[in-house]
Amino acid sequence: MSKSAAPSDTMAERSAGSTWKQRVLLEADRRAVAAGLMAAVFLGVVAASAATPTPFRSVMRSTDVIHTLFQGLTTALITGVTLVVSINSLVLSQELGAVDDQRERLDGALEFRESVADTIDEPVSPADPGSFIAALVGACADRATAFRDALDQSTTDVDDADDADESDAGDESDAGDESDAGDADADDLFEDVDDFVTELTTHADRVRADLTDAQFGTYAVIGAALNFNYSWKVFQARRIGTVHADAIPDAARDAHADLLDALEQFGLAREHFKTLYFQWELIALSRAMLYAAVPALIVTISMLLFFNTAVVEGSILGVDVLVLAVAAATTVAVTPFLLLVSFLLRIATMARRTLAIGPFVLRRANRTTVPDGDE
Repeated sequence: MSKSAAPSDTMAERSAGSTWKQRVLLEADRRAVAAGLMAAVFLGVVAASAATPTPFRSVMRSTDVIHTLFQGLTTALITGVTLVVSINSLVLSQELGAVDDQRERLDGALEFRESVADTIDEPVSPADPGSFIAALVGACADRATAFRDALDQSTTDVDDADDADESDAGDESDAGDESDAGDADADDLFEDVDDFVTELTTHADRVRADLTDAQFGTYAVIGAALNFNYSWKVFQARRIGTVHADAIPDAARDAHADLLDALEQFGLAREHFKTLYFQWELIALSRAMLYAAVPALIVTISMLLFFNTAVVEGSILGVDVLVLAVAAATTVAVTPFLLLVSFLLRIATMARRTLAIGPFVLRRANRTTVPDGDE
């Protein structure tokens, strides 16, 4: 199995872009990202004013640019916030429905929890999302180890039986050739399985450590779940089962099937909590935009009704106070839009990085194929 093709342990590192960029897009607090965008807008307006050969006050005397700017911002602010909140309400409308629909959802959730309880070998699956995901990741690691142990035990039993047969029947050349071929297949199988299980258990321990005390609603829970690249692990497990189909003893096949089942259960859980997290983020986005829209609307209306350029005099650090005042008011006015950008950057990045469900790897750097049985 090619180790060079194996993806990194975190979603940010698996991206083709720089790690710091992915961390800003995914892990940073959305309010901090919005604040950074606000600073960029403010500094951009000031820099544009400094780069313009005509002084801003001269432009103000010849045109009514302030009135035009903030009239457009007021209209865009009311329209944009209303539209975004309406779209979010439409997305969240699936939470509404008849009692039969709600019962079907409840029955599906309870059935899935019972299935996961069997997978993690507990009477009841955890209620907390972080603990739920950690338990499933632990089950994947435990079943991977059980598969390796079952394979090791079966190989040991076969070797003991072969030694006994050789001592009874004596040495024969044909039998020796078949035994050597069987030993080579078994060695290749165990090497592939050992590499796979070591990587999976190490990664699982890291994910469970990241989930310690993680609270749903923050990126910590869903981020740890997305870092566990189960798609690649399902592909590896199925590849082992296909390439070494003749070499896997019957006693280890059940353990292999149990491992695949645990990985598939994790995939379902990850997609479920990712959907819940998207809904959580959309709710947070709606609230943040509504909170920011009120002061933004006050600022834009005040600039239209009360702002007097003749009153604003002086300069700060060589920059006209009028420019600073207009830049600050403009920044406040576009804050709801900047909040929208900051939230959608994370949602869009997550959606793009997790488009596939199951053993599909969409990254070009990790493109691979299932080898035939002769490899």
